[in-house]
Amino acid sequence: MRLIKTVEIFTDGACSGNPGPGGYGVVLRFGSVEKELSGGHSATTNNRMELLGVITGLSALKEPCKVILTTDSKYVVDSITKGWVYGWKKKGWIKSDKKPALNVDLWEQLLPLLEKHDVTFNWVKGHAGHPENERCDRLAVEQRDLYAKQEV
Repeated sequence: MRLIKTVEIFTDGACSGNPGPGGYGVVLRFGSVEKELSGGHSATTNNRMELLGVITGLSALKEPCKVILTTDSKYVVDSITKGWVYGWKKKGWIKSDKKPALNVDLWEQLLPLLEKHDVTFNWVKGHAGHPENERCDRLAVEQRDLYAKQEV
């Protein structure tokens, strides 16, 4: 029997304006090995950047893993842990208030990754001194600022 690896993933997103230039930052940790990933877009929203951080982190894993995913995004954590996203999908991406769900393209990328990996979500308060969350925030802000300069 093959042991499944346990990986920690930390993510954060940042955006100036909603929509506006944005970025995301990811830190992956397996034992003592760490890897940073980041990216962004010139016209996006904070929630899209939060989702892209999670998608990027999970997509970087080369095999199914047990994942402890830490983020400060209530949008991501609650949508998954409270089952909202599964209800939206079941109803044709319509929310309980009868409005269309947002970011469907990203949710459709994330859901298969959640099936592939055993993911436990851990919410932390943003900008509250959590070292990895602060690190991800710095990565996200660097990307946001990079994309903001491209707009000028």
